[in-house]
Amino acid sequence: QAQLVESGGGLVQPGGSLRLSCAASGFIFSLYVMSWYRQAPGKERELVATIVNAGGSANSADSVKGRFTISRDNVRKTVALQMNSLKPEDTAVYYCQAKFAQTVYWGQGTQVTVSS
Repeated sequence: QAQLVESGGGLVQPGGSLRLSCAASGFIFSLYVMSWYRQAPGKERELVATIVNAGGSANSADSVKGRFTISRDNVRKTVALQMNSLKPEDTAVYYCQAKFAQTVYWGQGTQVTVSS
């Protein structure tokens, strides 16, 4: 069955960098739009960045624009989120999402904590 597995989270100091990765299996990865979401304690889940199935177009939230970059590898069936200049307000559980038409898959999430 379809599965998304995130990795790469952890504790980092403000101004630092992390690279999240999401490995997909069980579905035709290249057809799906891939996104990263995050959810901080007491807040709603929010969209961080999206990349279309061909990998040519990507968008990110204003709060992370210029700091975070989403990319995908349709051969390895992975999507990554490079996070630079991290801030304490970036602390959240980060989730990978795959979407095609009405079909949506979620990963289990990976914790990112930005703190000194």
